[in-house]
Amino acid sequence: MFIILMDCPFCSNNGSKVTNKRKSPEGIRRRRECLKCKRRFTTYERFEQTDLWVIKKSGERERFSRDKLEQGVMKAFEKRDVPKEKIEQMINRIEEQIRRKGGEIKSSAIGGLVMKGIKKIDNVAFIRFASVYNDFKDVKDFREVIKAV
Repeated sequence: MFIILMDCPFCSNNGSKVTNKRKSPEGIRRRRECLKCKRRFTTYERFEQTDLWVIKKSGERERFSRDKLEQGVMKAFEKRDVPKEKIEQMINRIEEQIRRKGGEIKSSAIGGLVMKGIKKIDNVAFIRFASVYNDFKDVKDFREVIKAV
C-alpha cells in the first residue's frame, strides 16, 4: 500500500491510498480513499507533452494548451443537455489527433478538428462554436451554417 500526498476533495486531508488503478482513455485512472474521512474519489494521471506548438493566424507561435481547448469547447456546450463525459471524450480524441501530428500545427487545423467533433454531438453547440470561430458578421452567416447542418 502506498500513501500518496494528495488533497482529499471532501475534507482537504493530504493523505490517501490507491485502492484501484487501471488504464483509461483519459490516462491512468486511480481510485483513491482518504485516510481521514474514508471517502473515495478518482484521479487521472496523464503525460504532459510540452513540445507541441500552435501557429496562430498572425503567425505567432504559442504552446498548445489543453485548458484553452477545453474552455472553447465547453463554452459552446454551455447550457446544452450533453453529458460532460461525452464532451471530454471528444476533447481527448481531438488532443490525440493534434499530438499525433506533433511539432507544430496551425490554429485553423485545430479549429477544423473541433468543428467536426462538435457537429457530431450537438448542432446548436456547433453553430455557437462556428459563430465565434468564423467571426460571423451578420444573420446571413448564421443562415448559411444552419443550412449546412
